[in-house]
Amino acid sequence: MRAPDHWQNAGHWLARVLTPVASLYASVTRARARMVVPQRASVPVVCVGNITAGGSGKTPVAIAIAKRLAALGEKPTFLTRGYGGRLPGPLLVDADTSHAIDVGDEPLLLARSFPTIVSGNRPKGAEMAGNNGASVVVMDDGFQNPSLHKDAGIVVIDAATGLGNGLLIPAGPMREAADDALARAHCLVVMGKGDAADDVISRARSLDLPVFAGTLVPAGDAEQWRGKRVLAFAGIGKPQKFFDTLKDLGADIRETQAFGDHHSFTDDEAQALLSRARDGALTLVTTEKDMARLGGAGHSGALAELRSHARTLPVEVVFDDPEALDQVLTARINAASRAGDYKAF
Repeated sequence: MRAPDHWQNAGHWLARVLTPVASLYASVTRARARMVVPQRASVPVVCVGNITAGGSGKTPVAIAIAKRLAALGEKPTFLTRGYGGRLPGPLLVDADTSHAIDVGDEPLLLARSFPTIVSGNRPKGAEMAGNNGASVVVMDDGFQNPSLHKDAGIVVIDAATGLGNGLLIPAGPMREAADDALARAHCLVVMGKGDAADDVISRARSLDLPVFAGTLVPAGDAEQWRGKRVLAFAGIGKPQKFFDTLKDLGADIRETQAFGDHHSFTDDEAQALLSRARDGALTLVTTEKDMARLGGAGHSGALAELRSHARTLPVEVVFDDPEALDQVLTARINAASRAGDYKAF
């Protein structure tokens, strides 16, 4: 889905109309958190989450965090709900044979880096990870899910959009109050450029939370895009960020096509993209997440052709102070290990 316009405007009539519903959402969320007793996994759990819905860069941050943990000698396994997939799990994702329709698109990206488990039941997924040899679980999302104890909470926020209109779902993009989230967090990662998150940064620093800047950069040969005439398409939370990245790399963007986040492409849409690219002699380029969905089960015809013709722009996150981030991760994992209260469910 595309973020509604009123999520950036507290004065929008729809935001005002939905505010009572948002209050009810907040009450239910807090009541759930109080009623549920978090279960502890057999290994430490690092959760990468956000305060707002969609488009903060959470999944690339989770991948970068897992790589840093691996460099520190850990054996990370990703745990995710698998948004958009039809299988509840717990199940181990195979990057080569699993399909987005079953497990979701983001787990397919995660599985290219480290073992990845999809599970609607987070404790059961963590149990599978521990049984499969993980030394640490990295949760992609689930920061607001109280069912599994988190030893390290990493909150990700977009510097350009911050908290949006500052209202809770559905009146705004917020999943919970910022102060509630920061009280459970162990560090804040601010993605990209902008000043919309400055208030959150100030609040985090007042709580002595470490704050890190994260930047999405192209992975691989960036020069290949310079001067290339492209038709860029994307079905992610903030497709304009993808288009801007291509432009910054020097690509000659002749056409763009934005779809909603986790969009399921149709044969007609694929045929239209192929025709536009052919007519304009343009190179089709999309995100890795979109390409994962194009690899779905049963895709043939125009969808299969689009997958074979389109290219992707791989990206990765770099941190402004990776050594300090390593210290935070190490301290939290060591503290969890010293607690000595990890057990199988």
